[in-house]
Amino acid sequence: MPYPDDVEWLLTPGERGNGQTRLDDGHQGRAWSEGNLVRPLIHGATYFAELYQRIEATGAGDSIVFTDWQGDPDEQLTGEPSSEVMAVLGRAAARGVDVRGLVWHSHIAAVTDAEGDNAEFGARLRAHGVEAWLDMRVRNRGSHHQKLIVLRHRDDPTRDVAFVGGIDLCHSRRDDATHAGDPQSYEMAAEYGATPPWHDVQAEISGPAVHDVETVFRERWEDPAPLNGSPRRWWGLRRSSSPSATGPTPSPLPAQRPPPPPVPGGTHVVQLLRTYPKLPSSRDYPFARGGERSVARGYAKAIEHARRLVYVEDQYLWGHHVAQMFTTALERNPDLHLIGVVPLFTDLEGVLGRLPQLEGRRRAMRDLLRKFPDRVAIYGLENHAGVPVYVHAKACIVDDTWATIGSDNFNRRSWTHDSELSAVVIDRDGEFGRHLRLTLAAEHLDREWGDRDDAMADCLEPADMFATFAASAARLDTWWHGGQTGPRPEGRLRRIESPELGLLTRAVASVPYALLHDPDGRPRRLRRADDF
Repeated sequence: MPYPDDVEWLLTPGERGNGQTRLDDGHQGRAWSEGNLVRPLIHGATYFAELYQRIEATGAGDSIVFTDWQGDPDEQLTGEPSSEVMAVLGRAAARGVDVRGLVWHSHIAAVTDAEGDNAEFGARLRAHGVEAWLDMRVRNRGSHHQKLIVLRHRDDPTRDVAFVGGIDLCHSRRDDATHAGDPQSYEMAAEYGATPPWHDVQAEISGPAVHDVETVFRERWEDPAPLNGSPRRWWGLRRSSSPSATGPTPSPLPAQRPPPPPVPGGTHVVQLLRTYPKLPSSRDYPFARGGERSVARGYAKAIEHARRLVYVEDQYLWGHHVAQMFTTALERNPDLHLIGVVPLFTDLEGVLGRLPQLEGRRRAMRDLLRKFPDRVAIYGLENHAGVPVYVHAKACIVDDTWATIGSDNFNRRSWTHDSELSAVVIDRDGEFGRHLRLTLAAEHLDREWGDRDDAMADCLEPADMFATFAASAARLDTWWHGGQTGPRPEGRLRRIESPELGLLTRAVASVPYALLHDPDGRPRRLRRADDF
């Protein structure tokens, strides 16, 4: 595959739309770095095992920084009690590693004084010598959804590594390819059982892009706004300038080390995409005045260049903005296909949980499936016991050329309202996107690939993979609908159609959908223009 022109696929600094960030300062007029090596870590168990080994190998003078949407101090990285997150990070701190973290703090938890999981996570990490703080500097009803970890090594920068993706340091994430679930699990919708199967992806990054991921953390850490956004003041519940109202002040960071050197043979170009919302001027991010929406802009630019196949794995896939972006690309390119892999069922139940999520899904899927029935297909996953697999991955591959792994979902919340971080990879050798697509496809088809093209011959070409997925799902759907007669067919794919919701149901679901599930964090001028 000929290597594409960088600017054709990637955002320029101007297209990022954020003149305050220093993220691109060292890139000589570009908004990406070269000479990297990125490895996709599929499944939480794979990621946690790698993370455990990397942290255990740190020593005095090294540093670890992380951000999390949700954390559990007792989550075991390898299944052993000694691998609990708080113990692993605590041992690193005891060895002289500078360990710091920012974990999202919910407004609701602050107002009600509820001691949620994240509060316990931060407190127990601090008790183990880790400087970990709750961060509420988000929009009302918003969250810090970025999931990153950066390890820098004082004496050997070639060992520096960053992890970016969809996996938090919390319960339910340590699952593997069998999808039996994490023994330490959260309760979800009844369809997922006692230990919900969980499908996820994280990117391991080596090379100069590690410095960029660290810069994302540093910009947030050095934000002078109070960590506690003090919702009591906004809602008239309390007016106070005490530390309990504004939160602690993080200690100053040491000077940032230079970027690690390019990886020998590293052929991966990496661009970081982010979302930050528009905040009131008194609390606006100094590194993103008016917000940053490079996630949405990055997708728009890449999909504009799609010609053969867009492959998406996503937790949500909601809303008319998503539908319109794909519709435009499909109308312009008659050979283009779209495959989506999403959860079979919502994670929440009830009127305020399931119905709004189904409405978001309906808005994205209905017209796509009606207009392009032979070129758009959406699937869910199940394990071999027939239990649905919760798809939490946030990955997208366009024409095997542009690939992203991150924290953002295909919905308005992720593109405008919460903080998000994704890593885009373009491989000068043209292999990364193809390899990631075929690796994911092999699992969903129950194939032992092992990098052997003959095992995936019917998926090498995008149009062939579209047909192969459809046939596999049809066999499994027929087996279920026929009473499970005979052996279960190979594969894990189940076809998903657009939800059918009546007018009244849609009206009821639309309010919590817009206010709670998929809110809009854009400035008014962009809302009026319906642009990002």
